[in-house]
Amino acid sequence: MISSTGTVTAVCVSASKGTQKKPVERVRLLLNHGIAGDAHAGPGDRQISLLSVASIDKMRAAGLDVGAGDFGENIVVDGLDLCGLPIGTKLKVGDAVQLEITRIGKVCHERCAIYYQAGDCVMPREGIFAIVLAEGEVSAGDRVELMAQEATTG
Repeated sequence: MISSTGTVTAVCVSASKGTQKKPVERVRLLLNHGIAGDAHAGPGDRQISLLSVASIDKMRAAGLDVGAGDFGENIVVDGLDLCGLPIGTKLKVGDAVQLEITRIGKVCHERCAIYYQAGDCVMPREGIFAIVLAEGEVSAGDRVELMAQEATTG
């Protein structure tokens, strides 16, 4: 059975693009923007990046010393199969934040430091991206849950 809930294990930010993100205690997500103060925040369909603990563990199993933020992800989640969720899925994070998944994976035009270290990187295949539908604060330990999807008629 696929779990419909998970837990935030880390929230991460970076001051400049092209660098690994660093875990912080708490972040504020802004409507249609992303994380306040993060270099990758702004309008568009990649306001927030998420990666599962399982994806990081794959790279650890390959012999890398990696952790939260090393793949450029903003939010690390345990207990939820993020890359198995379809585009359009809505997530509630913590008490107030709502996200909508817009992309699964990304095209890497330039190889990152992780790729050169390991010969592979999970973010292009297993990282997901979302837009912020409702703002608020998020910190490690917050619950992540699938929101009920609206029925469509056709």
